[in-house]
Amino acid sequence: MRLRTVCAGLAAGLAAVTSLTAAGPAAAHSPGDHACSPYAVLDRFSDALDKTTYEGTYTGNLSALAVDRDGSLAALGDRSSLFRLDARTLRPEGVVRLADEKGADLDSEGLAVDRDGTRLVSSETEPSVRRYAPDGRLLDRLPVPAYLRVAPAGRATANQTFEGLTLLPGGRTLLASMEYAIAGDSAGTVRFQTWRRHRGRFTPAAQYAYRTDPGLGVPEVQATPDGRLLVLERGFTAGVGNTVRLYLADPRHATDTSGIENLTGRSGVRPVSKTLLADIAACPSLGATARQPQPNPLLDNIEGMTITGRDARGRLKVLLVSDDNQNPAQTTRFYYLRVRT
Repeated sequence: MRLRTVCAGLAAGLAAVTSLTAAGPAAAHSPGDHACSPYAVLDRFSDALDKTTYEGTYTGNLSALAVDRDGSLAALGDRSSLFRLDARTLRPEGVVRLADEKGADLDSEGLAVDRDGTRLVSSETEPSVRRYAPDGRLLDRLPVPAYLRVAPAGRATANQTFEGLTLLPGGRTLLASMEYAIAGDSAGTVRFQTWRRHRGRFTPAAQYAYRTDPGLGVPEVQATPDGRLLVLERGFTAGVGNTVRLYLADPRHATDTSGIENLTGRSGVRPVSKTLLADIAACPSLGATARQPQPNPLLDNIEGMTITGRDARGRLKVLLVSDDNQNPAQTTRFYYLRVRT
């Protein structure tokens, strides 16, 4: 989701968009055990792609990340661009344009790479989940429960629907996270929708309730190797900045809410359990600078996340990215975390 509210006057004098070759691999800070919490450390951050272009396409607006089958990074921009990045340097190596059934751009927010290399991409305007070939050809579109559609067709609000997307271990279950509550559900209660693969096609399956911290939404979710979820919660306050928290969530004992029309005041509904892993504002800044007020200059509009492996101690290597909204007052920034789950 594009968070459009920024403080006036901060954009003046900022550098114009340049090419990646001119910018170079800037701000790649040395790794170290920089604790954000007892569960998470920040190794470094990188602003290498900030305000850069690749083959005429702006490389910001990044809303999702995924590890591709060849080990490269797939980075999804929310304006219909899907980049291939070198996993070590972040240097772009390719870009394809995505489009809907009519050839129009998407508000592309969530990304998962399927086992056959196809790309599953969510859009928050309908909402939708579509399948694309690696070259960007549209293959098909998954069915979405009617009440999750944007009003008046359903009970959701435009630009507040499918933000996160992930395949659970084994690749048979796909999960999408709504960013905010739909009408009829209490504020802060968002729905996680799943699909099960049957004979090569995904069909709607179980659904779960997840309760966010007050004022926050869910921009991203990623499955861990044991079937739990890493969940990003995010918010923005003008003049203060971003709040970004990383949770470990477990849907395995949650109530299936797919048959429950309204979640307000419903007893007996067990939501997805969650444990705070890190508040990113508590991470060391490592020399980061911010172009607008932030509780920690390291922070920006963090929106994408993927798990890239494990370290020697078994901690998950987690890569985050911020969506700069193509705004001079914001930064495209990658964050390298290690997380104990």
